[in-house]
Amino acid sequence: MSGHNKWASIKHKKMAMDARRGKMFTKIIREIMMAAKLGGGNPESNPHLRMAIERARSINMPNDNIQRAIKKGTGEEGGVALEAVGYEGYGPGGVAILVETLTDNKRRTAAEIRSIFSRHNGSLGESGCVSWMFERKGVITVKKEGTDEEKLLSLVLDAGAEDLKIDNDLFEIVCPPDKLEAVKKILEENKISVESASVNLIPKNTVRVEGKEAEQLLKLLDELEEHEDVQNVHSNFDIPDELIEAMSR
Repeated sequence: MSGHNKWASIKHKKMAMDARRGKMFTKIIREIMMAAKLGGGNPESNPHLRMAIERARSINMPNDNIQRAIKKGTGEEGGVALEAVGYEGYGPGGVAILVETLTDNKRRTAAEIRSIFSRHNGSLGESGCVSWMFERKGVITVKKEGTDEEKLLSLVLDAGAEDLKIDNDLFEIVCPPDKLEAVKKILEENKISVESASVNLIPKNTVRVEGKEAEQLLKLLDELEEHEDVQNVHSNFDIPDELIEAMSR
């Protein structure tokens, strides 16, 4: 298993802690607002909004907060005008990094993201410099415990999935973005609990990083994740599992 997957797993486990600090609430509220703004306030006809609401409920966000965010997104209530802005660059060891943000001030966010890259021996690049190294895929995770692998594989392949991977105590299902809803639905119909479901940018190839460069890279990624405007960070690194686990303690 690559370090990239290990880091994703650790981030998933940190969500509860982030939620207690209110950080995840802020990020998911912004995601709900943007999804409602772009696709309307009805989750039945807006799959992006539906997934954002599910993520909000997974961290016990009150329904009042969810509904208020939807209304702000659709313009029913006054809200901050958010804009989706992506940043691309390189981290230590030449690792490619893509940062997705939702911001109400592009100039401020750009300056702060550039500063984070610089502090950790990275560099912000031009639009398109690394995006070609990634492909957009639907990713669904399911707990291994109590789940029959052969049955799971058969179900998800029939629904349009491309691959089934094992990531520690989770199964990771990879599918085309337009098949995400169908795969998730077939799992729910078969009483298989979904841990997470989202559209991610998956690296086509990974870059091995070790030693001091690996430590600098993980600090860079961690600080980017902590920034309030940052929604997602994607990278193509491969770092030894033991180093990632040591850094995450």
